Amino acid sequence: MAKIVEEMKEGTGQKKLVTIYLDGREVKVPEGVSILEACNMEGIKIPTLCYFEGLTPWGGCRICMVEVEGQPNLVASCVTDVREGMKIKTSSKKVREARKTNLELLLSNHPLDCQLCDRNGSCELQDLSYQFGVREIRFPGEKKTYEVDRSSPSIKRDANRCILCGRCIRACQEIQAVFAIDFANRGFDSLVSPSLGLPLGESVCVNCGQCILACPTGALSEVSHVEMVWEALEDPEKFVILQTAPAIRVSIGEPFGLPPGTVTTGKMVAAFRRLGFDRVFDTNFAADLTIIEEGTEFINRLQKGGKLPLITSCSPGWIKFMEHFYPELMENVSTCKSPQQMFGAVAKTYYAQKLGIDPQDMVVVSIMPCTAKKFECQREEMKSSGCQDVDYSLTTREAARMLKEKGIDLREMPEEEFDDPLGISTGAAAVFGATGGVMEAALRSVYEIVSGKTLESLDFYDVRGMEGVKEATVNIDGLEVGVAVAHSLGNARKILDQIKEGNSKYHFIEIMACPGGCIGGGGQPIPTDLDIRMKRIEAIYQVDKNLSLRKSHENPAIKQLYEEFLGEPNGEKAHQLLHTHYLPREKM
Repeated sequence: MAKIVEEMKEGTGQKKLVTIYLDGREVKVPEGVSILEACNMEGIKIPTLCYFEGLTPWGGCRICMVEVEGQPNLVASCVTDVREGMKIKTSSKKVREARKTNLELLLSNHPLDCQLCDRNGSCELQDLSYQFGVREIRFPGEKKTYEVDRSSPSIKRDANRCILCGRCIRACQEIQAVFAIDFANRGFDSLVSPSLGLPLGESVCVNCGQCILACPTGALSEVSHVEMVWEALEDPEKFVILQTAPAIRVSIGEPFGLPPGTVTTGKMVAAFRRLGFDRVFDTNFAADLTIIEEGTEFINRLQKGGKLPLITSCSPGWIKFMEHFYPELMENVSTCKSPQQMFGAVAKTYYAQKLGIDPQDMVVVSIMPCTAKKFECQREEMKSSGCQDVDYSLTTREAARMLKEKGIDLREMPEEEFDDPLGISTGAAAVFGATGGVMEAALRSVYEIVSGKTLESLDFYDVRGMEGVKEATVNIDGLEVGVAVAHSLGNARKILDQIKEGNSKYHFIEIMACPGGCIGGGGQPIPTDLDIRMKRIEAIYQVDKNLSLRKSHENPAIKQLYEEFLGEPNGEKAHQLLHTHYLPREKM
């Protein structure tokens, strides 16, 4: 933001500047920005609760109030634009007292058992109460009590802790275009609820968890698998193996105080070994496997006249969204399971046989940046090994909590390597963690397999970045292949509607449910904002560049898996273990 202001001051910006006075200091800011944005540009942090980056400002919480000369009342800074000559007081006595009073009113109908809350220590309401010196509640009154909604396999909803800021609603509607939740009732009876008062698990919720990232309190959190994983680790009869998603290595350091985007791969492996897992593997292995299966599926459709465009299937939030809202496009979606589920199926068949272990005695745990993975691993279709392929899925946040409970400081860990053979992977698998990464990984292999030529450059920059919909044309052995990438389901709708209308110009499409892809998943550390997403993405691409193997089809462990066990890509055994089908769901 400071760079934008400097450009405008130099005359290179597009908006003219206006002069305002912040706490008596003359400053120039772009015309049309809000008071809140103007203060941020000048290094003044205005407290907020209902405001959230990327969502429409609402002005409902009244915590961001400021004093504007000539106005009879305080104004909400997030929804009030600056104007020439405006004089603003950001922290006068009147402003501070109003903010504190509004906080007390929120707390008067809020549980005061912070130590029992999932967000203790990362709660914005708690932080602001401390900041403004709220030590007692002057407005005791009636409190509403709601039953905690545990119907969803992924998301727990506790309306008792909700402050009605509306951030979760706007995230669900504006970013994801799912509309699973909205305000219900009026006045003191107001609450956030799925349509018709349904439990969340019976709604069109796609389990993406973006509402959790948006929530400032503990009203929304992931359904925890932590205790079940502890029980498995302590059971001497169980052989417990772990798989860690590509995005985890660039985010799990954050709860331990490391800067966003710090690559912690080796330390992470060492930490999870000390947690008690019998083997620590890499989901990246299965990401390479996914590219072989999905790439082969795409080549077959391209060369034999199959249903196009082919759409990727790695994101379980996107898959449930499709089942609710676009079931007519099921045949366009790849039948490949996600890397998490491919890993579970291979672990409980191929790897279990190698070790001579009964799959029933093997527990497969995943650490994912995604809350929807909890839903995915419980789907009935995900039992191709003869039992549940993946038993438990932990978010990045849950994994960090387990390490801390054990007394393990990630920063102090040595560098260790993943176990073999399911820990060998390529740079193509690493970029799965960023939007456009699945497409880029697929193109690296599809191009070389179809053309028989070596790519001059492995970097497909056209499908990278945070633009909502990205597109490119790739010449593969004389055929111009149109590809597209969408991240967040609101952006996905744009592409899906084109397919429905028969106007799609693409052959291959990647869709990820969450903004930024997996690095911005609903199970990632809080906060997760645009700047943090960009740092994680940058780190993901650095991981790729630092690896000697950067193409999935060159992974020696994948070649060995096909030679010893699966046979050929898209073959009978591969279809049995690595592919799936989808189910149309209600739109209500």
